[in-house]
Amino acid sequence: MAITNPKEGALTRLLHGRFGAAVLLVSLLVGISLLTRIVFLIYSFSQVDVSVGNLLGIFLFGFFYDLVNAAYFIIPMMLYLWLVPQRLYGKRWHGVVLLVLVTVFTFLLLFNAVAEWFFWEEFNTRYNFIAVDYLVYTNEVLGNIQQSYPIVWIITGLVVLCALIVVPLTRLVKRLPAAEPMRFKKRSVVFLGYAVLPVMLYFAVNAKYHQFSNNAYVNELSGNGMYELFAAYLNNELSYDQFYKTISQETSFRDVREMIRTPEATFVNNHPEDISRRIAHTGEEKHLNVVLISVESLSGEFMNAFGSTLNITPFLDSLAQHSLFFTNVYATGTRTVRGLEALSLCVPPTPGQSIVRRPNNEHLFSLGKVFAEKGYETKYIYGGYGYFDNMNYFFANNGYTVVDREELADNEIDYENIWGVADENLFTLAMREIDKTVDSHKPVFAHVMTTSNHRPYTYPEGRIDIPSHTGREGAVKYTDYAIGDFIRKARKKPWFDSTVFVIVADHCASSAGKSELPINKYHIPLLVYSPANIAPAKMERLMSQIDLGPTMLGLLNFSYVSKFYGYDIFQLEPGRERVFISTYQNLGFIHDNKMIVLSPQRKMETFNVTLGSDKLTPTAEDKALEEQAIAWYQTASYAFKNGLMK
Repeated sequence: MAITNPKEGALTRLLHGRFGAAVLLVSLLVGISLLTRIVFLIYSFSQVDVSVGNLLGIFLFGFFYDLVNAAYFIIPMMLYLWLVPQRLYGKRWHGVVLLVLVTVFTFLLLFNAVAEWFFWEEFNTRYNFIAVDYLVYTNEVLGNIQQSYPIVWIITGLVVLCALIVVPLTRLVKRLPAAEPMRFKKRSVVFLGYAVLPVMLYFAVNAKYHQFSNNAYVNELSGNGMYELFAAYLNNELSYDQFYKTISQETSFRDVREMIRTPEATFVNNHPEDISRRIAHTGEEKHLNVVLISVESLSGEFMNAFGSTLNITPFLDSLAQHSLFFTNVYATGTRTVRGLEALSLCVPPTPGQSIVRRPNNEHLFSLGKVFAEKGYETKYIYGGYGYFDNMNYFFANNGYTVVDREELADNEIDYENIWGVADENLFTLAMREIDKTVDSHKPVFAHVMTTSNHRPYTYPEGRIDIPSHTGREGAVKYTDYAIGDFIRKARKKPWFDSTVFVIVADHCASSAGKSELPINKYHIPLLVYSPANIAPAKMERLMSQIDLGPTMLGLLNFSYVSKFYGYDIFQLEPGRERVFISTYQNLGFIHDNKMIVLSPQRKMETFNVTLGSDKLTPTAEDKALEEQAIAWYQTASYAFKNGLMK
């Protein structure tokens, strides 16, 4: 029997004990997490509100969440060390198994640190529900990683680094005295004592504990990436009634029915939970073709019209001068599926996942269905495979015919990456589909979704003066080129003069800012171009992405029954404008230079906001505005859950 030297340190005694390998993994996890946190802090230092309190919070909360994550991370190792019989514990093969396990887990910790770095570089946050979504679509994500990063060199470097860590640790452990025998009963007591810990942590700890600062970067640095991934997986869909501030159902619908009323609309009935309105316009309806181009990650800040000096949107900046140009539009979210939800359903963002990806999202009242009722052929045209993000299923079951990458022959593709074909090839497909519909003597509504402005930022060479695969600016300029090429070719078509082109972003390129909901990171451009039908002008009124559908239908002078939550901005009385912005957890409602933020745990905050800035200034409660915010979000969540959007 080995004799423990009383002069040994506590860590040394733990390391040569029965569960020493688990202790070693905890130490490695905490150490690597600390280094990762320091690297992130240095990288984002200019965005961090530096103070003694914030720095203490970053490292103390961070250490706490590292330990919480470690309690989950070592479960497999603890199970093995508990179950392996004592008579086999000292065998050589057991040492080999332990070495392999420690090596694998060390590599995973290092790989996670590198993956977190790339995620932080892209989104300026720890893992969140976007990372969870990426785990679902492994083909696209792995392809994107392979095309975006030197993955072979990264893996090689990680293997070398792993060896540099494990080999010295192995030598250290070998020099320790042999562990004292531990019978099954005794080690069962130890294991069961440990097993209580992750169960308690599961119920007692959540990801909100480190949200102690008004600075979003400080809060993110205080977390642990792997724990945040686990938390995001559990909270990918959130019940509004369970997690958010509510008012009575009667009050919420009464308020919304009052707020949603506009001069051209009358309610079809007096049912308290029905927002259906009859939209009535005088004069003849304009059954023009409509081509809605939703552009991947087209932040307003990319355009010269909004102050950029990069000159990466020369065509769109030129087109804006000949379009009805909406300059004060805000996206509802930070993902393509959230933008598609806003553009097709015209509803505020509900907490958790976009409706596009939820169960029971069939037969909803959509923009496509309004056009279909007017005799249009409605199409959703996408340059990738539409199974991604459930797009095919959603659009096919909500009034659209889906046309995706499968409709292109190989000889029609100049270039493609994991997300889809180059935007110019997408527009070739769109042109063909428009021609086909027009030739059948029917008007067309085509919603075209681009993909090229997405990492790995690759596109055909020779189109623009920025080489492929060099970053976001080149991808933006290439997409601008592709849109310009499409519009120029469309001008030669016989249907051009009877067509309205609508160009809008699905969301911005980045949603990171010092606050949780930085309003400037939701600012998107919107251009409506139809020189034969719509005079160039600027519309500078505040407008939500969900207002695009009703506004576009108003420009066509359509009369119809609506269940949309959006406004026709040209019918709305001045002073009633409002904006909805969100992450998957935080819901923002902006009106009259104030923002109400609704968060889980029924938290509600009021801020003064300045459009064009990410600065939020806490201010006194505004009960009337708070009730409005709750009413919009509560009724939208209730309406989807209870089939009222169908």
